[in-house]
Amino acid sequence: MNTRKKLSDLAKTIRSKNAGTDKITFDIIFREKATYDMVKRSGALTPDSVCALLKVDPARLTDFVEYDPAYAIKFTILRLRPSGSAGDGDIFGAQQYAPFLDLEVDISA
Repeated sequence: MNTRKKLSDLAKTIRSKNAGTDKITFDIIFREKATYDMVKRSGALTPDSVCALLKVDPARLTDFVEYDPAYAIKFTILRLRPSGSAGDGDIFGAQQYAPFLDLEVDISA
């Protein structure tokens, strides 16, 4: 029996966006409490796993919140350069969520 599912199959919304000029915020939102709780228990989304998946130094992670009322996991990272500055490849921060789509979650947790 396969006990793993992709996060994109479990979450209602996976997105990233600007949080001011120097930060990008991520939202992973679930439809129901049971799925949200299962993902939390799995340990697939933690400050350490988020930094590893995004390949960012943990010092760049400014916030990590499991927001129970909305069945959401939210986190924010510091940008390497301000939004829209020379060398910025994603002015709106809207393309940064892609690594989370294929993240495998142990659903037996």
